[in-house]
Amino acid sequence: MSIERFVLAFAGSVILLSLLLAVYVNIHWLWFTAFVGANLLQSAFTGFCPLAAILKKWGLRPGSAF
Repeated sequence: MSIERFVLAFAGSVILLSLLLAVYVNIHWLWFTAFVGANLLQSAFTGFCPLAAILKKWGLRPGSAF
């Protein structure tokens, strides 16, 4: 799995998890959903993604397989 696909899968998982937490635990978990969405939006315009930077520091390259 490439870094790009991992980032998309991770972001989608975090959004779904925070939505479930908002429904079953506390509505304020929607702030976490908004944070992830804002991060995805800024990444689309700037090209910088914190998770991708962390994965690159761990030695993974774009297009590499896990």
